[in-house]
Amino acid sequence: MTSTATGTQAIDRAALLVATVVRADEPLSFLELHDECGLPKSTTSRLLTALERTELLERNAAGSYVAGPLFWLYATRHDPWDELVRLARPTLERIGADTRETVNLSVARGDRVVQVAQVDSTYMLGTRDWTEVEVPAHASSLGKVLLAHGLLDVPSGGLEQVTPHTVTDPVTLSRELAQVARRGWASTVDELEIGLTGIGAPVRGSGGEVIAALGISGPSPRLEDRLDEIGRLLNDRAEQLSALLRRRTRKEGVA
Repeated sequence: MTSTATGTQAIDRAALLVATVVRADEPLSFLELHDECGLPKSTTSRLLTALERTELLERNAAGSYVAGPLFWLYATRHDPWDELVRLARPTLERIGADTRETVNLSVARGDRVVQVAQVDSTYMLGTRDWTEVEVPAHASSLGKVLLAHGLLDVPSGGLEQVTPHTVTDPVTLSRELAQVARRGWASTVDELEIGLTGIGAPVRGSGGEVIAALGISGPSPRLEDRLDEIGRLLNDRAEQLSALLRRRTRKEGVA
């Protein structure tokens, strides 16, 4: 075996150890890492020492391995949703081409719906930048997706009456959110603004959990009679994006 091959194998094995620790639900002991990765004990020990030295991994008070300081340094310097936005961009563009409407990707931050990406409508009537606009979750189709899947909590106080069509009764909203979870998509017609319709669907992460919502918005006369059609389209596109996210995070063995 050449030195180049040996070096590549060492990198692959080190990457396997780091990936295993980062993806684990709880800190892993040396023996758990050894068993999980299938590497010789001497190799595991040597690589873990190097990964600690370079701050890619570290040990907690119990001696188990967790992600190292470099991960937290990176997280504080970069928007954690940058990679999701990058991977989702082609899907948003396809939905834009399919519908010609404004397309948004949203996530939950604290108790807020935050728009992290947008593709503008190609219609003259319908284009607006939503990325800096804060909207009540219960009056937004994307917000209803996040509420239905538990990423946001329904406010304990009164629900804001944004328009005469906004759902403000907690019991009615709960029934609608249960339907959203079963059906797979949410909609609002004139609930956020008179004349505005939105449709949203969930995006799932590597473990099948909902991590975001994607959807479209546009004038009600263009959309209110197409809710089922566009809801199914968004479900299909959201599942394609979810499958991409699963592939990108799927654990791969290293020889």
